[in-house]
Amino acid sequence: MGDPYKRSKTIKFLILSAIIGAIAVLLTSLVVNPMIGQQPHNACIDNVDTNWKISFTFEMIMDGQKAEVQPNIGITEDCQRAIYTLSNDGTVYAEWTEDPNFEIGHFLYISKFKIRDMEESKTEIYVNDRLSDMGLKTPLQDKYHYKAVFTSKDYDSSKDKDFLPELEK
Repeated sequence: MGDPYKRSKTIKFLILSAIIGAIAVLLTSLVVNPMIGQQPHNACIDNVDTNWKISFTFEMIMDGQKAEVQPNIGITEDCQRAIYTLSNDGTVYAEWTEDPNFEIGHFLYISKFKIRDMEESKTEIYVNDRLSDMGLKTPLQDKYHYKAVFTSKDYDSSKDKDFLPELEK
């Protein structure tokens, strides 16, 4: 870096990079994040007049075992989300100003379900006991029953099988 021309060029590059980075951070903070926060599945409904309301039941099977639906999904001290639970009985509520076309994936997102830890090819969503061909994009409807069946990527299915030799008949 003894050459003054190279040093000047490097300093200009670093300053330009810092300016571009600062602009990107500002745009994300001031434009993108507020837009994301106002999407129905991300927004708080504490001060929103919700005219559209539904409820449905949800059950989840994880690696062959029934998993409990947690109470207070979507409810924190300072925010109630548009999709939420009040108890662990499997009843889920959704509210918004108008029909936002919620999907079962939105509920899983709000519940912080780690979908990336699941085998996508083995995921099944049932609506009123019928397999949905829409998967996580299955729309939520009032009074319907949803069942999600997941297999985790690290699940060892061999423990579900009996490896004793078959008896001859």
